[in-house]
Amino acid sequence: QVQLVESGGGLVQAGGSLRLSCVASGSIFSINDMGWYRQVPGKQRELVATITSGGNTNYTDSVKGRFTISRVNVKNTVYLQMNSLKPEDTAVYYCNARAWVTYYWGQGTQVTVSS
Repeated sequence: QVQLVESGGGLVQAGGSLRLSCVASGSIFSINDMGWYRQVPGKQRELVATITSGGNTNYTDSVKGRFTISRVNVKNTVYLQMNSLKPEDTAVYYCNARAWVTYYWGQGTQVTVSS
């Protein structure tokens, strides 16, 4: 089992920045990819960014050039640096970890961007 705890969400004005953190615990030796997803009410959860254990990253088009995902394996932590935030980035952001064929989720952290 893997447990994920997110932090760093909040309210920010458009153009501002936030950094989300996600700390993994439990069977961390089994974790392969980690990532961030987001969801707004009434819509499906969507991928924001992922990072492999080797550091390869992938971003959804709408955040490229603004968001940066990073990972510190010795701290079992993945980060999402969000710059130039837009109102449409408002969502609950979820941390995700893949351990072999099992996916684990954090509880989510709210990000609200005011115009």
